[in-house]
Amino acid sequence: MGLFSFLTQEIAIDLGTANTLIIQNGKIVVDEPSIVAMDIKTGKLVAIGTKARQMHGKTHENIKTIRPLRDGVIADFNAAELMIRGMIKIINTKSKLFSPSLKMVVCIPSGSTEVEIRAVRDSSEHAGAREVFMIYEPMAAALGIGIDVEAPEGSMVVDIGGGTTEIAVISLGGIVCRESIRTAGDVFTDDIQEYMRHQHNIRIGERTAEDIKITVGAAISDLENPPPDFIVKGPHQMTSLPVEIPVSYQEIAHSLDKSLTKIETAILRVLEQTPPELYADIYNKGIYLAGGGALLRGLDKRLADKHQIPVQVAEDPLLAVAKGTGIALNNIDKFQFLMK
Repeated sequence: MGLFSFLTQEIAIDLGTANTLIIQNGKIVVDEPSIVAMDIKTGKLVAIGTKARQMHGKTHENIKTIRPLRDGVIADFNAAELMIRGMIKIINTKSKLFSPSLKMVVCIPSGSTEVEIRAVRDSSEHAGAREVFMIYEPMAAALGIGIDVEAPEGSMVVDIGGGTTEIAVISLGGIVCRESIRTAGDVFTDDIQEYMRHQHNIRIGERTAEDIKITVGAAISDLENPPPDFIVKGPHQMTSLPVEIPVSYQEIAHSLDKSLTKIETAILRVLEQTPPELYADIYNKGIYLAGGGALLRGLDKRLADKHQIPVQVAEDPLLAVAKGTGIALNNIDKFQFLMK
């Protein structure tokens, strides 16, 4: 630690569509949903993270809940800046005398355009960052899983987040081939809402669909340890009278089938681009799954059966990208070549 290290605050941010995590000194200090609640009349922040999520779908006309990120990129510049600033304030509750200059490492989707990268950089700088480094999500996920990214061998990472699914083959500290598709957790949630509307004639909100996904979400319809049915309560579409419907994991597996097929096809496209020597490494080591989508029951089995390659879920898939971003921050000189 340098003499004036207290003047600089170093943080790593996993700026996700669904959740934002901040790591400082190797520890997760913030883990909040990526959502803000704003007062429409004044433009001021009312709530952030978990508190704002509790308001989602329950606000009156003066309060609006906003998810600043859509499909892995910033959709609302002002809300994103307020969210980053608010989450940094959560860490700096004690510091009243002065604000230390911020050094940030932020992870971004591998398919980000220059405009999208610029938006993340600008939002971070407006939120108070003096130095901003960016690392691609699949590379951060690989570091978080514990893969030696600099080794001369191929590793395939599939990171299923909220807005995007990132698929990449990594070797010698670089991404050899990649695919970034906008079929991920948010699309799964939409699929569940659509299924409930068509199949059961019941209207449900985004939060309820998210709860169904977490509680009975599955990728295959024959699990060894099936979860109990989830009871959904809501208004009937035709009569608006309240109804209660039990939903099984088989139904959810059926409703997610089309979206999961898109992910399987994207993995196949990346495997087609992979050089033969690296393909052999992937075949021996297997495919690594990270991100919230990796928690879908039976997804590893479904992908392994489809591609005939072993699939292993990261130890803590939700935190893999955040941990990797933290590792990149702690070894910024070593991994400078990975940064944007």
